[in-house]
Amino acid sequence: MPIIKHNIFISAPIHVCFDLTRNIDVHTETTSKTKERAIDGVTVGLMENGDTVTWEATHFGVKQKLTAKIIEMEKPFKFTDIMLKGAFRSFTHTHEFIESGTGTIMKDTFSYKAPFGILGIIADRLFLEKYMRNFIVNRAKELKRRAEKK
Repeated sequence: MPIIKHNIFISAPIHVCFDLTRNIDVHTETTSKTKERAIDGVTVGLMENGDTVTWEATHFGVKQKLTAKIIEMEKPFKFTDIMLKGAFRSFTHTHEFIESGTGTIMKDTFSYKAPFGILGIIADRLFLEKYMRNFIVNRAKELKRRAEKK
């Protein structure tokens, strides 16, 4: 199971970073390249523990749907979401926030299992892990930009 870890320092208070990361509207804006939009469950505002959202997005030229649920939340330090239904066999995404000096360290830990057995493993090694890492890193950079503007 691949695990992608990414840390970024953001010159903004922890609560700002935490709220931006769990905001449906901000998620839609920061993933505009894949045309993500919430179509079911929580579709606007801040997600809370136990909430679900179904995203529709275009990845690899294919329109896909993915339903995720927040299974753990410790405001404003951590929340974890898991995939309930979607293209992966499974995924868990933990978002952690640590106060540090004049800002916040935002830590993403994304673990997943690719679909399609051995074909999925090959696809993962060829392009999927790199694609997912870029997706997480680019979204973190955009969240940093927005948080530091506030």
